[in-house]
Parts: sequence; structure tokens; C-alpha cells
Amino acid sequence: MSRRFVDLSIYLENDVLSDPPMLAPKIEYQTHRDTLPEFMHMLPGTKVEDFPDGEAAAAEWVRLTTHSGTHLDAPYHFHSTMNRKLGEAERSITIDEVPLDWCFRPGVKLDFRHLPDGHVVTAMEVDAELARIGHTLQAFDIVVINTRAGERYGHSDYINAGCGMGYEATMYLLERGVRLTGTDAWSWDAPFSFTAKKIAETGDVSLIWEGHKAGRDIGYCHLEKMHNLEALPGNGFTISCFPHKIRAASAGWTRAVAIFDDAD
Repeated sequence: MSRRFVDLSIYLENDVLSDPPMLAPKIEYQTHRDTLPEFMHMLPGTKVEDFPDGEAAAAEWVRLTTHSGTHLDAPYHFHSTMNRKLGEAERSITIDEVPLDWCFRPGVKLDFRHLPDGHVVTAMEVDAELARIGHTLQAFDIVVINTRAGERYGHSDYINAGCGMGYEATMYLLERGVRLTGTDAWSWDAPFSFTAKKIAETGDVSLIWEGHKAGRDIGYCHLEKMHNLEALPGNGFTISCFPHKIRAASAGWTRAVAIFDDAD
């Protein structure tokens, strides 16, 4: 038995816009020579010629949010409380409190690439896609949705591309024991540009972040800005997505990976 890994993460980088400009990460690269003053400060009395080939260490300074790049959102990101439908509402857990057991589980991919940008996926559509791939949800399955946004990463329309998961579809998953989900789009919900238009037309403010806000009723996590979901089948793999341990934070960066146990 051999193991095959499929990277499901985007880069953290300066040149490909994966967020609105105000939220984009900024990376400053230091060469081996740029850090010589720092090393000489930490090693008093040393000179440039004391370092092999006149080089110290390469390093980077990074300015980003916990929601930059491929990341895992904690229930605390969505709302201050969670689990009101499982009994009494309780304080939402932060990323350092997310059970690691949620983050290494069998994966399920729902293919919604055919749905138009801004479409809000329904529970019926989730059920139909599960039937198509022949999968019955199990508690703690990691369910990821493949939207049109995946193919738009690196393009100017990425943030507004892809369908999103509404309250009804999200609750369909959570009520069946799913506690971690993911999307290759910028957001688990439909792009804000489409939601804003619907609210303006209908006055229905319940549409605001409706998929995220399902976490008020049943606490869950989701991955955003995944990549390469097109390479996955409907099931038969494991997803690993352990988040960075940031105290009391709403999210943590992750290198999401699909793992296949292939027969030799």
C-alpha cells in the first residue's frame, strides 16, 4: 500500500490577488546578505567575512490576517455563541480550541462547478449530489465543495466567482454530524456582491452570511480558499487540515492536503 498526497492549498504570495486589496497579504523577502546586520548584532564582534561566502540566512517578514491564504475558520469567527440547537447556547470555540480530531477525517467532494456564480446551494442540491457520488454522510466527514471559483484563482474575478452554501444546505450537513467543511471559493457563502444585490432587491437581511451564521445553531469549522479540488473524486480519500495554533483567534492558516491510500 502506497500513499499519494494532493495539495489542496493556495500560495501565500504578493503577486496573485486572492483577497480584496485591503486584506491582501504582504511578504517582504530578505536575502542571505540582507540579514547579515541582524546576525552580527546577535553575535557581537563578528564581521561579514566571518560568515561562509558572506551569507547569513534567508528570511521573510509577512503581514497578513488569519484569513489569508487557505485557512480554517473556527466557530468563533461566525458568531460569539454556538450550539443553540443542541441545547443551551455556549461560547464559541476559537481556533486553538478546535478538536484536532475534526481535522483529519474522510473527505467527501461535492461538485457544484455547473452552478452559476452567486447561486446559493440548497439542501436538495446537496442531497442530489451525495446520491450521484453514492455516498452516505458519516459523522465527522470533511465535506468540501468544488465551485467554479477554483478555476478563477489568479484572475481578477476570483472573489466574485462560484456558488455558496446557504443556511439550509449548511444545516443539512451539520445535522448529520459533519463538523468541518470547505470550499475553493473566497467564502463559504455566496460572494458578497450577489448577496448585496439580493438584499437590496428583497430587503431580506437574513441572507447576510447565512451559511456562516448556521454556526450559531451548530458549531462547525470551514476551510476557505482551497485549491485543486478538481483533482479529487467524490470520496475515497482523507483530508488533513490542522490549523496553526493561534491563541484565541478566529482562524488559522493550514496546508490542506488530501491523502489517498493506493494499492500497489
